[in-house]
Amino acid sequence: MKIKAIHVYQHDLPIIGGPYVMSSGPLHALDTTLVRVEAENGVVGWGETCPLGPTYAPAHAEGARAALSVLAPGLIGADLTRPRQVHQTMNALLSGHAYAKAALDIALFDALGRLLDRSVADLLGGQVQASVPSYVALNVAPAGETARLATEAVKAGYRRLQLKVGGRDVVEDIDAAKAVFAAVGSEATLVVDANRGLSREGALQLSRGLADVPLVIEQPCDGLENCLTLRPMLHHPLYIDESADDLVQIARLVGNRLVDGFGMKVTRLGGLQPMMAFRDLCEAGGVPHTCDDSWGGNIITAACIQLAATVKPSNLAGVWSAQAYLDHHYDPVSGPEARKGRFNVSTEPGLGLSIDPEQFGNPVFSVC
Repeated sequence: MKIKAIHVYQHDLPIIGGPYVMSSGPLHALDTTLVRVEAENGVVGWGETCPLGPTYAPAHAEGARAALSVLAPGLIGADLTRPRQVHQTMNALLSGHAYAKAALDIALFDALGRLLDRSVADLLGGQVQASVPSYVALNVAPAGETARLATEAVKAGYRRLQLKVGGRDVVEDIDAAKAVFAAVGSEATLVVDANRGLSREGALQLSRGLADVPLVIEQPCDGLENCLTLRPMLHHPLYIDESADDLVQIARLVGNRLVDGFGMKVTRLGGLQPMMAFRDLCEAGGVPHTCDDSWGGNIITAACIQLAATVKPSNLAGVWSAQAYLDHHYDPVSGPEARKGRFNVSTEPGLGLSIDPEQFGNPVFSVC
């Protein structure tokens, strides 16, 4: 079945109750890019990529759409039943830009699932659990406020809490983490995530100051080698997030037992096709990981849930969704919502979403 047309949309995602504060600063709204792929028989698939602003990673919204404008013409007529071949074509058309390729990859899997009347999870190897755990990310805030939000999250059923740190005095981060642990204790796994926002000295200060608190430290510093050389000096397990952006590199990290886990974004590696390889590497090495993305709406959340449903349960650290910070669903009926700290996994064809393109206005561009 050949690809007949590709439509690319821009859509704003205001953050309700914002701003959302990370080590890199406050976020008030995000610019997401949506892709609609049409097959020659009328089947449609949706994909999405939503970089977290222009400084979080080497990715930005306008860059995604520019890359898609290069990729899309070369995919018209491609066989959507052969996603590996489509990936090879994309790599031949454009070097890098995995985050843009991911939107096309997700749309292709959605369309293929609808074509075959199978869920995306089935296409990725098969669902191994009917629901998957979610987790809450608590943005940078005073200790008392963070502890209050953590308590509410645990009462709502969440068993993993990610506390954003960095961008302020490390002592404040230590106080916030201690306040959260005092409030929830062992009822939830605590992760402190600096998103590369700490210096080496700051990361060591943070870990030493929390030596008596059981938690995970995620991506404390910029640069993979910075983090790896810190690991022997830390008092806590080390997860890598932003610096895990290449499968060869990830194979080295897993094979040589250099990290304790990953906070993995679907769009960072280029979509669901490469994420299957990542999933299998981590399972072989016994390395846990999340299945989520930096931001986005129903489409990216549904893709993360479908992938997570295929992960060995003991390896799955959780799925994060930005939906709690958004004021609308693309699909108001079937849009994913976490309940009691878990997402139910749709068994409907594709991603299980029904999306009206009219809500996004006219495409930025279309290729037929």
